[in-house]
Formats: sequence, structure tokens, C-alpha cells
Amino acid sequence: QVQLVESGGGLVQPGGSLRLSCAASGFIFSYFNYYDMSWYRQAPGKERELVAIMSRSEGVTKYGDSVKGRFFISRDDVKDTVHLQMSNLRPEDTGVYYCHAVHETWRQYDYWGKGTQVTVSS
Repeated sequence: QVQLVESGGGLVQPGGSLRLSCAASGFIFSYFNYYDMSWYRQAPGKERELVAIMSRSEGVTKYGDSVKGRFFISRDDVKDTVHLQMSNLRPEDTGVYYCHAVHETWRQYDYWGKGTQVTVSS
């Protein structure tokens, strides 16, 4: 059973930093490093939006326009973990952050974590 478990969410003041982690386990079809990993977020009343993607291809990362220069995604294929380092946080960054994994080729292998709450408020 594939599982993605997010952690690291919480309450932080504007301008602060937070580091999210996504621990992956249970990959049967392929190894973790064959999956494109990403972070999405969803605020109340809004659609889920892309935050950051790190593909299996070396050096291929993409960020949502609103987080460029502030958020950084990284992955550890030995520990099967993905991180999202968030800096200079703003109230509009508030939302539930979700970890996502999809196989680089066989896109039907598509998994979501349950999310972790991030609240940016003074």
C-alpha cells in the first residue's frame, strides 16, 4: 500500500519559515525515484493549486508563480522523502499542503497524501 505522509505544518508568523516533509512508503510497482514528486496547496473556498514539482529528470523543478524565490523543493531518494522549505511566508500562503507522487511514465500510478495545515498569521 503506497502511503504519503506529510508533516511539519503549523502556525507561523508572516515573514517566518517552515519546512514540510513528505515520507513515502509502500511503492511496489516502481522505486520511489521513478516518481515525479510535487506539493500542492488548497485554501478554503479555492481550488487546489500547484506549489512545486521536482521530476525524476535531473535539474527539472517548477514552482508556482506566487512562491518563486521563497519556496524550495528537494528530495532524498535514499530516504524516500520530499521536503518543501518555505521562507518569507505570507498570510496568503495559508492552506492545506498536499504531497503528490505520479510515475514519470505510467501516469495512472498517482498518489496523494492527506495533507498538513499551514497557517500564516500574526
